[in-house]
Amino acid sequence: MSFETFGQPLLTFPDAEKSPLSIRAKALVFVDPRSRQLREDLEQLATRSVSVLIRGETGTGKELLARHIHRASDRGGLFVSVNCGAISPTYADAELFGYAAGSYSSSASSRAGWFGSANGGTLYLDEIGDLPLPIQIKLLAALENHEVTRVGAHQPSPVDVRLVAATSIDLAQAVAAGKFHERLYHYLSEGPLELPALRERTGDILSLAEYFLGIYSQRLDLPVPLISESGTACAGASQLAGQYQGAGERHSLCIAGQYG
Repeated sequence: MSFETFGQPLLTFPDAEKSPLSIRAKALVFVDPRSRQLREDLEQLATRSVSVLIRGETGTGKELLARHIHRASDRGGLFVSVNCGAISPTYADAELFGYAAGSYSSSASSRAGWFGSANGGTLYLDEIGDLPLPIQIKLLAALENHEVTRVGAHQPSPVDVRLVAATSIDLAQAVAAGKFHERLYHYLSEGPLELPALRERTGDILSLAEYFLGIYSQRLDLPVPLISESGTACAGASQLAGQYQGAGERHSLCIAGQYG
């Protein structure tokens, strides 16, 4: 990932790294004042050892931030991304914390689970509010005690995992409604990071449009078009921001077609 492209502070994937399908927002720029503040907060949190909670709407780029936090830290292990909404409630314990050989009728070998895979690195839990409450309690215990007990195991295994979680909902309200564990919420609140929607940081729109125009012009072997004065004026309107929000590549083509 890089913070400088086309003369603008930009967060995206390097050419040598394939962008995971789990990421909807393919780039973030930090031109708008709110984005510049976000970048400062991001850089400060990245070098600390605390867990991080990123709050932002779906498609705003939360996983891009999480991956940068991992890269900017001194952790040499893997970055492991998990969509909590896709975890089976029945097997959530085994998926997160692993299981010992013979725990299930079809399990001849053990499995480390997502925590074990992220040992020495960073575990990214997207939409952490979707985790069942019993698993939230076990998650907090694993983070506080730095150990997990695999399903079917008799002894805990030590783990060194930094947690970066993300949510599109207000977890404080979820706590009040009894749907999220209060102590886990306070644990995650040590490293808060708010990612505003693009419509709230309109100063980034023109730079994003220029970035995607350059990317797709190169990909389609076309000259890079210039954005017209009317297009530049439109880029500052909240309506365009709403059209772009969460769409990434698809709407970059619309911008190129409209203003090229």
